[in-house]
Amino acid sequence: MNMTLTDIIMIVVSVFLLLIAFFAVHEKKLIKSVIFLSALSMLSVVSYVLMKAPDVALTEAVIGSGLVTSLFIFTLLSIQKKEDVQ
Repeated sequence: MNMTLTDIIMIVVSVFLLLIAFFAVHEKKLIKSVIFLSALSMLSVVSYVLMKAPDVALTEAVIGSGLVTSLFIFTLLSIQKKEDVQ
């Protein structure tokens, strides 16, 4: 069984995906969990590129990493501001 460099990179990226997903779920602070979720989205972009699906990778980069992460961060910041007022 010959493993190419792409196969090895895909295995490494898959292991990192699992680790970061575990960290995102088990993190106590919400902001760190959102950061792990953003890293998870960016690593999934890398895996989509390795699987030769650039259209899915571009969509994941724009929506998953960019839009959703910024929405989560703005929501967390607005919740913290409301908690500070009360």
